[in-house]
Amino acid sequence: MEMIKAIDVNFNYKKEFDDEDKTTALNGINLTIKPGEFVVIIGHNGSGKSTLAKHFNAILVPSSGDVIVKNMNTKDASLIWDIRKSVGMVFQNPDNQIVATIVEEDVAFGPENLGVEPAEIRKRVDEVLETVEMLEYAKHGPHLLSGGQKQRVAIAGVLAMKPSCIVLDEPTAMLDPSGRREVINTIKKLNKEEKITIILITHFMEEAVDADRVVIVSDGKIVMDDSPREVFKKVKELKSLGLDVPQVTQLAFELKNEGIDIKDNILTIEEMVDALCRLK
Repeated sequence: MEMIKAIDVNFNYKKEFDDEDKTTALNGINLTIKPGEFVVIIGHNGSGKSTLAKHFNAILVPSSGDVIVKNMNTKDASLIWDIRKSVGMVFQNPDNQIVATIVEEDVAFGPENLGVEPAEIRKRVDEVLETVEMLEYAKHGPHLLSGGQKQRVAIAGVLAMKPSCIVLDEPTAMLDPSGRREVINTIKKLNKEEKITIILITHFMEEAVDADRVVIVSDGKIVMDDSPREVFKKVKELKSLGLDVPQVTQLAFELKNEGIDIKDNILTIEEMVDALCRLK
């Protein structure tokens, strides 16, 4: 069973006060996400990537086509609750997701609304705060935390609802490099150790290096869907779409253009060092 399947998905934004005037945001999207995958979706501003993300837990539903989450069609209003328990969302600004004045109370908010027993809530709160390495801050006020810590609390709040999949819509866009590292390390841990399906929307290419797949969206269409190594070696094609590649991949591309015999699909500094050491 697929975690998420998008079938011929089209989505139009209607202009205010005019139902006839529409903007096409998604155009014939077909995409399958398997359980346990780590998929990164990349696209320039206005490409449709965030609109697509909001289809995965029925914040938006297709104008035509279907999105199926664990055999549940997001168009079926009676299934919305079950869909959103299966697929959690983490947004760009953690301040918009944190609702309580104490960290542990914020994490407990979701399970409480699901009607989970108090003893089970206590257990979940402690477990998920430990998972995101924020247990020592359980009694703190969120306003005292750094941006990266706040985002990890927001992730813990989603985790406490026991989703099978978490969609993160540019969760590091407002963070400094240290905060970005904290959040990305947490995301990788959830995927590898907790076996949670991760869909990460980002414009930081380095965050995609360890993904299973990279999906490139442009003008509402999927234009690439492959491993990071295969996608990022297409430097010219990505540049033509207004996108960058990881800095070390760009360096390999430039060196190759200068006639140096080096692979064009290098993704990490370690791989670059190894390749340079092998040069005669």
